[in-house]
Amino acid sequence: MAKSPEAFRTISEVASELDVQQHVLRFWESKFTEIKPLKRGGGRRYYRPEDVALLQRIRHLLYEEKYTIKGVQQMFRDQGSAAKKAPVADSLSVLQRRAIEDARGELIELRKSLLTLTTGD
Repeated sequence: MAKSPEAFRTISEVASELDVQQHVLRFWESKFTEIKPLKRGGGRRYYRPEDVALLQRIRHLLYEEKYTIKGVQQMFRDQGSAAKKAPVADSLSVLQRRAIEDARGELIELRKSLLTLTTGD
């Protein structure tokens, strides 16, 4: 059974959804004061939906847009909450976008192979 979109997520669930290691999320917490998961007994983290959305935005800026940590921090300072809430690219999850990109790459390679066969090169 899938969790509702409003449900809190554990660090392992968020790490899996974003395709990053758990230590990366803990590192980002140290660099971005805006990330404030609830911590329960033993320091167990629970991320709110808004925390997950912010982490998705940070991941997108760092990994796809190639910003540095300092660059993202500066963007958040300069643009305020608008930069933190801007849509990532669309409503697709990181894993869905990656699957589409992988399929696209495979199709491009297949096209190249077919062109080579038809032209005799």
